[in-house]
Order: sequence, then structure tokens, then C-alpha cells
Amino acid sequence: MMRIRSRRLDLTYFKSLLLKIFSIGVVATLAACGSGGSGGSMGDAGLAGTNSSPGSGPSAQSCSSSCGGAMISLSDAAGDFDSYIVNVVSLQLTRSDGTVVQTLPVITQVNFAQLVNLSEIVSTAQIPAGRYVSASLTLDFSGATIVVDNGTTGVTIAAGNIIDGATSLPLAAPNSTQMTLTLSFAADNQLIVTPNSVANLALDFNLLASNTVAPSASNPTTVTVNPVLTASLVPDTTKQLRVRGPLVSVSTTGSSYNINVRPFYNDSGTSGQLTVNTTTSTTYSINGTSYTGAAGLTQLATLATGTLTVAYGSWSTSTQSFTATSVLAGSSVAGTTMDSIEGTVVARAGDTLTLDNGILNRPSWNWVNFMSQVTATVGTGTTVTELGVPGSFAIQDISVGQHVQLLGSFSTGSTGNGTLDATSGSAQLDPTDLVGTVTGSTANLVTLNLQSLDGRAPSVFNFAGTGTSSAQDATATAYTVNVPAGLSAVASLSTGLPARFTGFVSPFGSAPPDFVAQALVSYAQTAGVLDVRWAMPGLTAPFATLTGSELLISQTTLNSSAQDYLRIASVTLNPATVSTGLEIVPDASATNPQFAIAHLQARNIDGFSTFADFVTALTGDLNGTDTMLQILAYGPYNATTGVLQAEQMIVVLDQ
Repeated sequence: MMRIRSRRLDLTYFKSLLLKIFSIGVVATLAACGSGGSGGSMGDAGLAGTNSSPGSGPSAQSCSSSCGGAMISLSDAAGDFDSYIVNVVSLQLTRSDGTVVQTLPVITQVNFAQLVNLSEIVSTAQIPAGRYVSASLTLDFSGATIVVDNGTTGVTIAAGNIIDGATSLPLAAPNSTQMTLTLSFAADNQLIVTPNSVANLALDFNLLASNTVAPSASNPTTVTVNPVLTASLVPDTTKQLRVRGPLVSVSTTGSSYNINVRPFYNDSGTSGQLTVNTTTSTTYSINGTSYTGAAGLTQLATLATGTLTVAYGSWSTSTQSFTATSVLAGSSVAGTTMDSIEGTVVARAGDTLTLDNGILNRPSWNWVNFMSQVTATVGTGTTVTELGVPGSFAIQDISVGQHVQLLGSFSTGSTGNGTLDATSGSAQLDPTDLVGTVTGSTANLVTLNLQSLDGRAPSVFNFAGTGTSSAQDATATAYTVNVPAGLSAVASLSTGLPARFTGFVSPFGSAPPDFVAQALVSYAQTAGVLDVRWAMPGLTAPFATLTGSELLISQTTLNSSAQDYLRIASVTLNPATVSTGLEIVPDASATNPQFAIAHLQARNIDGFSTFADFVTALTGDLNGTDTMLQILAYGPYNATTGVLQAEQMIVVLDQ
């Protein structure tokens, strides 16, 4: 079964329910296809000729004739996990003629829990032209680190308690540690790759649908894995895109630079090349020093070929190009010359920080470790930057609730707890998300009852020292957010309803306000997330009505479920309270509707772009033998009528 009890899911994150893991694009000015060589300059093209073959192994295909460049990015929808570290062994695309193309050259360690609000470019390799009808993802759970968020310290699941849902056996030796899931694209929604053209594919490895926590997220013992993958031909533009790799060349006149793509923590292999475009407002952190605009690109040009870089930015569907808002290079990149810890500051006492959900990365490592809590020290020698924000910063800008990446020297104490000395290192402050219920607002100040900060429950934070005095320290029940005048959406905020902000925590000792927003989302008129699950063996006839324009689940059927809720941000509703039942209809205003049927035993997912095609296939599957286990849907919901307008939807069948 694919069941996991949800807790504080932010709907902006979950809106990626059926969109995201991978985004593929081919630029119009591609270099000649080929496998060997070091690759030439890409000029202004988004993707260039790859300097390695597009994959390896017997199923990989040489791109010796016509081909198209492919940009593949990996992302994830939200789930109840502090850590979900596994190895991605393979990502294969299958062409209509049976040709199988491997798009990942090396095994890649991924922490899916970190990909909720970020997409990582994992490959820009060129692949043979043609119509691709399916994608297959192979995951390896040997050495997996899965930590369930129980609202406090998190619970690490023992290897023997990570269970393969198909076999009911642990995903650990001597049993098989790998599982492969295959997504079949809809007939009218397949990936078409042609030379000198653009193809886009977005897939999502959905943590919520792919895992069952038992007995509950607040008291986890086992995690049963039945992975679900879904797809869209439209790239996700709601998340920041990250690309990592060694420097190839810099064009100061072209305001761009080229890299060999090397995702996540890999220290070898190359997944093609990419041009990173920059602007006058792009910020840089190069070997611990900050720059902005042309000055940063000029400094980047002085670095040796092969210097490791990381860029954050966005992909333009109109120009098929990547533009960076922030660039890191040299020792500013985690895991190059210094040890690195990334996590959430949950307390600060003087120059001592306590970080929650720490990800440890050390030089020469090709992998990372999860640490539930780490102590770090900063000092006057610590260089501080804010990702994407120009200007000068100091250690006082590091406050409670801030997402931060620290570089320094790591050591393990006698108790086994980790410490990081960053007094001669650096601190990068990353944009941080918060969700809360609005209790009051003015033109530029919003007061919230805090529900989550950087994905963490308010109870884990010690806000002592955040205010100008102890009386002014931040409090979860009256958390204040400064909203710049440019964010006009403040007018749409409603008291008693939730809102989500992205920005930076105010400097330590300076509150109020407690937080400075860069972006906000009002949930006054927003969509909901529906999650209904039935215990094994499931239902053979879950719908009272099943047509191409409507699905109706009766109140009796809803009450027979093991779990049912509909959540709008931090507000949870019970759809079973409507006597007429829950009606699901297609959202006519959706710009990118996505629907999928996941088959547990076959480990195959069928994707659809229209509600009618989805229902036709579902009607055929529910033929008296297949049973319904789960429904996940996203869209506007009317609590009075019990009608959900589905933009995206997954159903899980036990077959």
C-alpha cells in the first residue's frame, strides 16, 4: 500500500503532486551529436554537445546520428520525511521502436526530502531523436537514510524496517535492495525529441504517494515503499532550479559560462554540458568573496577550468535557456575544500548555533550523511552571504529559523554529536519558507499564528535572543512578517486563513519584525489537497458515479476509508461531513491538468493529460478484480457542496 499520514504539507509544495522530478529541454542551436571529445564552446545555446556518451551499459544508445540535447532535472512533492536519501541507479527513456536510452552516466545519491522546493539538473546529455513512450527509474535502498518527521526530533527507520511493498521483505541484503518503476506516457502526451528543437518532460517521484508509515508519522516504526512516478510535458516553473558542475569556459562578452553537469554530490562523471546565462543582478560567492553582475563574471573567468560551480536560477520555456540568479564557485561550493553542514537554525546562544536536520558533506565524499542535530560556531572571521541578495552581511544576520549552509571544520565529540567550527569559514543564508494563519495585517506587516518555519514545527525552535529585548523575542502565536510594498498580494490576505511566505529571518537580536518576506502566497482562494486511503484489500467499486465528467465518492464509502482528509495549507477539512459525498470534476481552468493510475504489483504508472481518458482507463481497470487503495487529488474545493475541481490526480490500484 502507498499510505503515509500527512502532517503540515504546504500546498504550494504539494502543487507539484504530478509535475516535477524531471524537466527536459533541447535548445535550438545544438552542437553536433557525438560521444567522445571534450566538447566545444556552446556560445549562447542553452545545451551543447555532450562530452560523454548519453549513459552507459548495454541499453544505452550512441548518439552518433541525429539527436537532440536533453535537460533532465529532478524534483519531488512533499512528504513526511526529514531525510529520504537513496541512490538513483538509472533513469531510462524508451522510444516507440523499443530503443532504450540511459540518461544517467553514474549512480547518483539523492536526498528527495531536500527536493520539495528545489529542482536539480541531473543531465544535459544528448539523446537519439524520436518519440519516447515511457520512463523507468531505478532506486537502490542499500544504505538508505530515511528519517520520518514526527514533529520533533525525527525518527530514523532501521534498514530492516524499510519494506518493499511488492514483496513485504526488507529492502536490505540478502534481499533485493533495488526497485524499478515505469511510467507510460499518454498517447497524446509523449516526449518527442527532434534535432534542433525543444522537448520538455516533467516527472515527479511523489513521497506522499510512494510511502506508508506505520503505525503513524507521529509514532513511526516501518516505512513501506511502493514508488509512484508521474509526468507532464510542461516544465515546472514554480521551483528554483539548481545546476552543479566543473567550469568549462566563461564568456564575459556573452554574459554566460559553460559547465559540465555533475549533479548533487558526484565527484566524477559528466552528464553533458550546459550554458549558464547571467545578468547584471546575478550574485556570486567565489572562494568566499561576494560579487554582483559583471564583476562576478569577470572574477569567475579567472578561475581554472574544472573549478566546481553551483548556480541557482530558472529555465525559460520561450528561449530554452537557463539564467542564474546566484552563482557559487571554488571554496564557496559545499564539499570542496571545507566540510559543510546545511540545515535549519533552531537555537542560537551567542556565537553558537544549533542546526536541525543537518546534511553533512565533506571534501572527497561522493555522498552525504544526515545528522538530526549539529552544533556550529561562527565568529568575526565567518564570511556571510545571502543567496540571491547583493550586499554585505555579518554573523548577526544568522537567526533562529533561518535555513543556512555553513562551511568549516567538522568533528565528532565524545558523545557522538557533531560540531562544526565555521569561525574561519562561511555561512550562506538560503531563502526560507514559513506557513501560518493570519491573525492581523497592515500595509507592510502581517502577524501570524506560525504553523511551520523552514518545514519545521514551531515547537522545535528556541526563539530566545531573536528580539531587541527578551520581551520582543519571536513567538509562534504572534510571528510578525515584514512585507515590502512591492508584494501587493497583502491585500488578499484574510484573517483566520493561512498564508505562505518566502524570505529571510530578521537578524538575530533585531526583531520585530521576525521575518522579511520576498514572496507570499495567500490561501484565501486557493486549492486543496485530498488524500483518501482504504485498507487492504481495497475497494472494487469505490465510485457511486464514474463518468468522463464526474467521479462521486459516497459519504458511506468515505467513512469506510482508513484515512480521509482535505487540507488547505494548515487547515484540515473532513470531506466525509458532506452528506451527498465527495464529487471530483475536472478543473476547466487548469493550464496543465495531470492524471495518473498507479499499479502497485506491476510497478507501472499510466499517465493521462485529460480527465476523460483517465476515467476511461480507470473504468477498464476497475473490472471487478482490481481494487482501489488510494486517491490523491489537487484543486479548488467547495466545502459546502463537497466538490473538488481536480487539476491533478493520482489513483492507486492494487494490481
